[in-house]
Amino acid sequence: MPLYKTQSLKIYNSLSGEKETFTPINEGNVGMYVCGPTVYSNVHLGNVRTFMSFDVIFRYLLHLDYKVRYVRNITDVGHIVDDVDEGEDKIAKKARLEQLEPMEVVQRYTVDFHNILSAFNFLPPSIEPTATGHIIEQIEIIKTIIDKGIGYVANGSVYFDVVKFNETNNYGILSGRNIEDMLANTRDLDGQSDKRNPQDFALWKKAEPQHIMRWPSPWSDGFPGWHLECTAMSTKYLGNHFDIHGGGMDLKFPHHECEIAQNEACTGHTPVNYWMHANMLTLNGKKMAKSTGNNILPGEILTGDNQFLSKAFSASVTRFFMMQAHYRSILDFSDEAIIAAEKGYKRLMEAMESLKGISAGVDSSIDVAAWKQLCYDAMNDDFNTPILIAQLFEGVRFINLLKDGKETLNTVDLKLFTTTMQAFVFDVLGLEEEKNNGNTDKLEGVVNMLIGMRKQARDNKDFAMSDLIRDQLIALGIQLKDGKEGTTFSIQ
Repeated sequence: MPLYKTQSLKIYNSLSGEKETFTPINEGNVGMYVCGPTVYSNVHLGNVRTFMSFDVIFRYLLHLDYKVRYVRNITDVGHIVDDVDEGEDKIAKKARLEQLEPMEVVQRYTVDFHNILSAFNFLPPSIEPTATGHIIEQIEIIKTIIDKGIGYVANGSVYFDVVKFNETNNYGILSGRNIEDMLANTRDLDGQSDKRNPQDFALWKKAEPQHIMRWPSPWSDGFPGWHLECTAMSTKYLGNHFDIHGGGMDLKFPHHECEIAQNEACTGHTPVNYWMHANMLTLNGKKMAKSTGNNILPGEILTGDNQFLSKAFSASVTRFFMMQAHYRSILDFSDEAIIAAEKGYKRLMEAMESLKGISAGVDSSIDVAAWKQLCYDAMNDDFNTPILIAQLFEGVRFINLLKDGKETLNTVDLKLFTTTMQAFVFDVLGLEEEKNNGNTDKLEGVVNMLIGMRKQARDNKDFAMSDLIRDQLIALGIQLKDGKEGTTFSIQ
């Protein structure tokens, strides 16, 4: 029996503002679309957090034995700098500044995006379509919207008539905005725009002579509006009605609101059952921004080449840090916070290593089945990774008790406990054990040599020397633990 039949998953739906029991459209199958990056610069750490949230969601759905089609796009057309319908698009601007072809910019930063996500142990999506690869589909959607009377052509550009759409639908249903209020709070266009209403958005923009990225269409040589690409790609690969659509909180309005309007204009029904939005990442209590210098790139965490952190941190430590906050919560990144996360991560990995050496007993003194369900309960509650991690550290406590002989597990329960810990630590959270290198092996050898010298000093009743060795190791962050089987150590 697949796991999803035994677990009741609840997802916070941004559309309803409530947690709802997840019921896929087709039993056993999940269609999920997540808005991907616009590849005009190195991927932002905040974006990595968003994609990591959906990576964990993808992993858990797979763990529950769902067959998942996960679509995450690449925006390689470029959208307007201020995310409205005027100005220079981001990719074209980067190409002009760096004197490159736009597709050179796209290639450079798509490779960077893939390299970073691979370093942080992301699973690749099922399909990763590009906006430029779906121009034909976008043009066909525009034709349909025009035929329905909700799109109009003006001087070679095509706009979506929000006011006309709102006569029979609800523009603002996702963000909770009221169109009358939006119109009242928008300055008059003063004849400077081809739009009928200030809230109308571009489906197709006529390209100015200097605009490099352009395609032929029935209306002009131009390029599609930003919102249109996701409608085209999500419906092509997931159908006109699918399960989950995700992205960052900043995309809720206008991007996702416009997606809903486009879909409903074409099909007459809502496109998505569950809208999910991940919250932002701050740095030292402030919004991350290149313009203010309060910014750190994901790769700079791994190398330590930055002004904010005292040293380099591994991808798994960074991943563990991000999992300690719920995906809908704001998370503040700081040196102190990631140092604390590193200590917790190392405790967890040391426990996982110790688990390999634990032998089964005759009886079980721990209720493994109850603890296992608590792990599932955490993830079933809108993918609550902080609560899951708390349960995994309860598992760490069990491991230490088992190792000290204070608790026992029979063969069946030990296997259940081990497979559950491994599944949630490695498969669901996507953590990895840090690879040992030659320097680590040498360190272990030196520490074991000092442990031997300390034992000899104690045997010779030279307790001053024994204590000196212990205290100096503690000062270096190496904690000794004396037990029945000898002395072991851990690095704090």
